[in-house]
Amino acid sequence: MQPLSLILKGFRGIRDGLGRDVLKLDFERLADGAELVAIAGANGRGKTTVMDNMHPYLTMPSRAAMAGPGGFSYYDHVCLPENQKDLIWAHDGRSYRSQVVIRVNGRRKTEAFLLMLADDGAWKPVVLDDGTVSDGKVDTYTRCVEALCGSADTFFTSVFSAQGKRQLSAYRNAEIKTLLADLLGQEEIRALGQQAGETARLLKAGLAAIRQEQAGLDAEAQRIEGERRRLDGAQARVAQRLAGRQATQAAQESARTRHAQLMAEREQSRGVEARREQLQGECHAVIQAGTQAIDALKAQDQGESQRLERLVQRIAQRVTHERNRGQGLQNQRRECLTVLAGAQAVQRAELHLPLAERVLSLRSAQIGSWRQQVQRLTQCQASERMVQQKLSGVEREAGQAALKAEELARRFGLTGEVPCAGTDLQGQCQLLGDARDAKALIPSAQGTIQRLGREKAAAQQELDALRGRHEELAGAPQALAWAEHRAELARARASRFARLAAQAGEMARARTTLAGIEQELTELQAALGPDAVAGQPPVETPEESAERQQINAARQAIAAQHDQQAKHYRATLDRLNHALAALPEPYGEQRLIDAQTAMEQAAQSVAAAEQAHLAAVRDAETLGAVVQQATVLAGRQAHVANRIAKVETELGNWNLFAKCMGNDGLIALAIDDAGPALSGLANDLLLACYGPRFTVSIQTLVETGKGEQKEGFDILVHDGESGESKSVGLMSGGERVWINECLIRAVALYLAQHTGRRYGALFSDEADGPLDVERKRMFMAMKREVLRLGGYQREFFVSQTPELTAMADAVIDLEVFAESLVPANEIPGEQRTRNAVR
Repeated sequence: MQPLSLILKGFRGIRDGLGRDVLKLDFERLADGAELVAIAGANGRGKTTVMDNMHPYLTMPSRAAMAGPGGFSYYDHVCLPENQKDLIWAHDGRSYRSQVVIRVNGRRKTEAFLLMLADDGAWKPVVLDDGTVSDGKVDTYTRCVEALCGSADTFFTSVFSAQGKRQLSAYRNAEIKTLLADLLGQEEIRALGQQAGETARLLKAGLAAIRQEQAGLDAEAQRIEGERRRLDGAQARVAQRLAGRQATQAAQESARTRHAQLMAEREQSRGVEARREQLQGECHAVIQAGTQAIDALKAQDQGESQRLERLVQRIAQRVTHERNRGQGLQNQRRECLTVLAGAQAVQRAELHLPLAERVLSLRSAQIGSWRQQVQRLTQCQASERMVQQKLSGVEREAGQAALKAEELARRFGLTGEVPCAGTDLQGQCQLLGDARDAKALIPSAQGTIQRLGREKAAAQQELDALRGRHEELAGAPQALAWAEHRAELARARASRFARLAAQAGEMARARTTLAGIEQELTELQAALGPDAVAGQPPVETPEESAERQQINAARQAIAAQHDQQAKHYRATLDRLNHALAALPEPYGEQRLIDAQTAMEQAAQSVAAAEQAHLAAVRDAETLGAVVQQATVLAGRQAHVANRIAKVETELGNWNLFAKCMGNDGLIALAIDDAGPALSGLANDLLLACYGPRFTVSIQTLVETGKGEQKEGFDILVHDGESGESKSVGLMSGGERVWINECLIRAVALYLAQHTGRRYGALFSDEADGPLDVERKRMFMAMKREVLRLGGYQREFFVSQTPELTAMADAVIDLEVFAESLVPANEIPGEQRTRNAVR
C-alpha cells in the first residue's frame, strides 16, 4: 500500500493547526524518488492528523481509544456540516481511491466508497470475488479494504507506528497470538477453531436443554412417586366409605320422621296464632297512628317556637342596628369637633399668608444676587489659577533661557583659550568654530530673557488685580448660605400657612355635618327610649307585641290537643293488650327449628359420605393410571440419559478440536516455528543499527510460580555486556523503544519475506521521543536498513528532532500550508515544490 495523494476537508487538526478547512497533498510529487520522507512543522500544525489519514482504514490510530469497532469515531474530529477524506493509493500494481464522507448536520451519517482505477481510466467501485461491492456502507468498505490490504490490527502493528501506540510487550497472551496467527496466515486454522468452538457452544446449549428436560422428568417422577404413596390402600378405603354412607342415610331418614311430626303439631295451633297476629297488627297500627299524630303536633309546636325565635332575632337586630347607628353618629360628632378645634389657627393663617409669601419672594431675590457674586468669585479663582500657571511657565522658560545664555557666554569665552587660535589650524578647529557660533547666538538669548521678563511683569500685574477682586468677593459664599437658610425658613412658614388656609373649606363642611349629626342623635334617642339606652331590654313595637301574643295562643292550643290524643291512643292500646293476654301460650317454634337443623345436618352428612365414597373410587382408579405413568416415565428417563451421554461425548471431542485449532494449539506451534525467524530478523536489525549488545528471543511458554510451563508470550532480551537475560518489560524506556521498533519492523519484514503480504510504504509518528541523540541517529539507520531488507519503497515519519528531519531524503513542511502564509494553491508550482521538499 502506497499513498499517492490526500485531500482532507473539515478536520479539526488541520483547521486548528493550519487555519484552513481543506488541505491537499500530492505525495507523488512531494516525495518523488525519496526513501525517507519527513512530515515537519511546529507543534499543533496537524502532522499527526495527516499521518493518521494516509491509509485506507476507517480509523485515526493515534486518536483511537481502543482497538476494534467502537474505539474511534470521526465525528469527534471534524467541524463542518459535511466533511471528507479523499485518499488515492496504490497496491499490487493498481490504483485505488478511498472517499469517506462524514455528515454531522442533523442526523450523523458516514459513507465510505472504495473505487478502483479501471483500464479505461475511469474510477469504478471495487467488487470482491465473493460478490461484495463497495456501495457506500461502512461495513462493505471495511470488508473490501481488509480483502486487499489485510486486517487493520496487522497493518497498525507491523507497518504503521502510530503516536502513543502500545508496545508488543504490553500485549496480552490472547492478543499477541491472534496477531501472530494473522501474520502467519493461520486464518483457516483459526476459522476452523472458531467453528469448532461455535459447534461446542451449540452442543453445550443443547445439552443444557436436554438436562433441563431430564430435570423435568425427574421432577415428574418424584411427583408420581408421591402420588403413588398418597394412594396406597385406596381399595380398602372404598369399602369403609360405603359402610359410612349407609349409616348416614339411616340417620337422615330418622330426622325426616321427627320433623314431620312437629309440622303436624304446628298446623293444629295455626288458628290461635292467626288471632294473635291480628291483635298484634292492630296494636302496631294504633301505635303508628298515635306516633304520627303526636309527631304532627310536635312539628306544629316546633314551627311556632321557630317563629318566636325569629321574632326575637328581628327585635335584637333592629335594636343592634339602631345602637350601631348611634355609635357611628357619636364617632362622626367627635371627628367634626376635632376638626373644628383648629379653626382659630386656620383664621390666623389666612391673615398671615400674604405677608409670608411676600417675604419669601424678597429673600429669593437676595439668593439670586448672591449667587451671581459667587459665580464671579469662581471665575476669578479660575482666572487666578490660569495666570499662576502662565507665570510658572514664564519663570521656567526664563530659567532655561538664562542657562542657555550662560552656556553661550562660556563657549564664547573659549576663543582666547583654544591653543590653535592664531595658527594655521584655527580654520579646522571644531572648538574654535563652536565658540564663534556661540557669539552669534548671544544677542538672541539676551532678547529672549528680556521678553520673558516683560511677560512675567504683565502676568504679575494681572495676578495682583485678580487677587484684589478675590478679596472683595471672598464673603459671597457665606452670605449665599445665610440667604438660602433664611429663604428656607420663609418657605417653610409660607407652606405651613398655605396648608392651614386650605382647611377653611373643610371647617365649613365640618360645622354643617355636626349640626346634622346632632339632629339625628336626638331623633334616635327618642326612638330607643331611655331604658334601651341604659342597657335595659328593648321596648317592643305594637306589631311585635301582637305577633308574640298570637304565637303563645297557638302553642297553648297545640299542648291541649296533644294531651287529648295521648289519652285516646293509651285507652285503645290497653284494650288490645287485655285481649292478647286472654289467648293461650304460643306454639314452641324452637323444637321445629331444632328438627329442621338436625334434618339438614343429616343431609349434609349423607352428601359428605357420598363424596368420600366417590373420592375413594377415584383414588383407586387414579392409582392404576399412576402405575402406568411411572412405567412410561422410566422408559423416557433412560432415553434422555442415553442422549446426554452421547452429547457429552461429542462436546468433549469438539472442545478438544477447538482447543487444538485455537491460539494454544496448532497456532501456538506455528508461532513456535516462526519465533526464531522473527527473532533473527529483529536481531539482524539490532546488530546492524545498535551493535551486538542486545539480542532478543520470543518465548511462547512461560514459567508459573510453581515452576510449571504454561502457554503465554514474552520477549526475552539478552544483554551482551552484563550477560543477563530479562523480559523487555523490565528494561528502561529508551531501550524498550528501540527493541520494540526492531521487533515491529521485524514483523513487517517477516510479512514481506514469508507470507507474501507486502506493503509499499512504512509509517512512523514520533517513535523516537525517549531516545538520546546517538540512539536517534541509529534509529534513522535502522529505518534505512528495514527499507533495504524489506524492499520497501519509502517510509513516512514524524519527528520533533530537527537533526532527524534533516536526515530525511525529502521533507513535507506543513508550515508552507498555514493560512497566515500565502495559500498553497497561489504559490507557483516550482516554488511550492522547493518550499515543501527540502
